[in-house]
Amino acid sequence: MAANEDAVQEFTPKKKPPSEDEKRKKKIVPGSLMKALMRPGGGDAGPSDGDQIIYHCTIRTLDGVLVESTRSDYGGKGIPIRHVLGKSKMLLGLLEGIPSMLKGEVAMFKMKPQLHYGEDDCPVSAPDGFPKDDELHFEIELIEFFKAKVVTDDLGVVKKVECEGQGWESPREPYEVKALISAKTVTGKLIMSHMEGEPYFFTFGKSEVPKGLEMAIGTMVREEKAVIYVTSQYLTESPLMPVIEGYDEVHFEVELVHFIQVRDMLGDGRLIKRRIRDGKGDFPMDCPLHDSLLRVHYKGTVLNEEKRVFYDTRVDNDGQPLEFCSGEGLVPEGFEMSVRLMLPGEIALVTCPPDYAYDKFPRPLNVPEGAHIQWEIELLGFETPKDWTGLDFKSIMNEAENIRNTGNRLFKEGKYELAKAKYEKVLREFNHVNPQDDEEGKVFADTRNLLHLNVAACHLKLGECKKSIETCNKVLEANPAHVKGLYRRGMAYMAAGDFEEARADFKMMKVDKSTESDATAALQKLKQKEQDVEKKARKQFKGLFDKKPGEISEAKADVDGDQITSESQKDDEVHGDSDGTNSEDSHEAPPEAQRTGWFSLFWPSGRRLFESLGINRCTIL
Repeated sequence: MAANEDAVQEFTPKKKPPSEDEKRKKKIVPGSLMKALMRPGGGDAGPSDGDQIIYHCTIRTLDGVLVESTRSDYGGKGIPIRHVLGKSKMLLGLLEGIPSMLKGEVAMFKMKPQLHYGEDDCPVSAPDGFPKDDELHFEIELIEFFKAKVVTDDLGVVKKVECEGQGWESPREPYEVKALISAKTVTGKLIMSHMEGEPYFFTFGKSEVPKGLEMAIGTMVREEKAVIYVTSQYLTESPLMPVIEGYDEVHFEVELVHFIQVRDMLGDGRLIKRRIRDGKGDFPMDCPLHDSLLRVHYKGTVLNEEKRVFYDTRVDNDGQPLEFCSGEGLVPEGFEMSVRLMLPGEIALVTCPPDYAYDKFPRPLNVPEGAHIQWEIELLGFETPKDWTGLDFKSIMNEAENIRNTGNRLFKEGKYELAKAKYEKVLREFNHVNPQDDEEGKVFADTRNLLHLNVAACHLKLGECKKSIETCNKVLEANPAHVKGLYRRGMAYMAAGDFEEARADFKMMKVDKSTESDATAALQKLKQKEQDVEKKARKQFKGLFDKKPGEISEAKADVDGDQITSESQKDDEVHGDSDGTNSEDSHEAPPEAQRTGWFSLFWPSGRRLFESLGINRCTIL
């Protein structure tokens, strides 16, 4: 029984701590707040936390003397008060009393001083000369209340949804937006209107509409209709409307007609993808984010004065689309980055700088070096990679070998990030593979070790020595005498300048007599590198102490910079393979990868050359 009681106690959910408003309400004592109904309202329920309330308020003394009012009849501006329950700072009596009212109701609240401005630590400052120590009558007319979207924490921008829209995506910088917009004062006077004819067009993030309006539109979805309440501090000047003096608040009626997704792919304005026809599905869940077999039509244009088209699949490829596997470096980086964020059926216009187009990729003869490129791309469809669920062990290992071979080809092409992604993909899949016997266990363990060492080689090529060492440790923790693991880690230590650790790993390799020659060669490389570093240091520090203090500091900075450059250059000379010691077979591209025919599809100028080499179709691994 006691155990059961403990269990109940253990799983009892913790109560949320009381909010500040709830703590304040505990101060209310019987008789301090009285309500008299003056005009009944309509509906079944009053406002609750999260609702925006709009009300008029007139305050009088108990003998009827007017203190202040929002109504123009009593000397006020005629502008009702707008608060959000649970968010706005309010008088305690109103915080307790207004939720008891219905829409359209008029009520009189009799409040003791501690329920209005006489409250200890009242969050609202009393106006000058206000009788905060007197018992007062507050006449409240609850004009309207509704669930509100609070856009800014200071309640300077609040949105009321009039009609729900479609989908979930909202515009953001630098999307292109079309919206029907009108603006009115609090009293309903029309300031401007774009509600008829062509919608107002603007680019998000370009200050083409007032700041508060843009912030609220950034929370809307297609076809949504809303009223947006914007206070003066968010009414910045824009082409839509000038800054209007004398208005504390403007109400915008907005219908978000449409927006075009525009993505700054690099964040620096150089690689821009602009959607010109929507695709099918939900972004980004239905995009080919992962490695997939893609089918696209595209037209490539050189962005020069003539805007010359250099290739069009519909014209130059007999109307056949380009088919390629993503994640394999088969198309320019900017092209692939953009297609991965497209939906099937979508058409996008991509403007690409040369370093993400053809300056770092085999360039068609009719595309000049340094040219900016524009691609018009239509994603016809894609196929996701084969699911390994249900495959037998042999089939799984064949799939793993195909992906590893692709990674090896990418490594040899110097595309180390892509190669690393291939190896890591297989390693992730291996988390769900369970060998059934010792023979399968050995094959599985050997392949996994090979993949870890390939990843380590990629880290090393990318200058990430620490990560390379950590990856090698995953192999050496299980088998401290793993020769290839020792060799790879030793190379990483040597590249990092940790010569003693590297020497220890290379000497450990000699335990295996079959790799003694490899260990000797590695130790010789290490010795040579140590000598090179020492020689460079002597040369650079020669005469250093004859310099003035400022010159010494400058010389030291030069030494550090030269040393890093030297080690980076040596890295390519020393680390040639991925998973062996001095062997080259680990990154050899498979025969299939040597017959890929995507070159002839992607541009026409090299077609005859590649066809003469027997390249005539795309091979998918």
